[in-house]
Amino acid sequence: MSEVRDPRRTGGYEAFECGPSLRLEAHERLSRMQIEGLHGRIERLEQLVERLEKRLWLTVFGIVGVILAQAFQSIIEQLP
Repeated sequence: MSEVRDPRRTGGYEAFECGPSLRLEAHERLSRMQIEGLHGRIERLEQLVERLEKRLWLTVFGIVGVILAQAFQSIIEQLP
């Protein structure tokens, strides 16, 4: 089995031997690959949440800035 297989045809995972005596090893290896995939997804989600949080804070500060500017402007208009 020295041929190189397309990972897309094997379910996205690299091919490996799996016989009756290798079932536990194959299961452990497959579980490890699935967990690594989950860790990658979690990292991407954390990055997405961080970017979203930055945008949210920019929006909050922008709104507060507009409110303060309007309040300051109304105070300035009240002065003689």
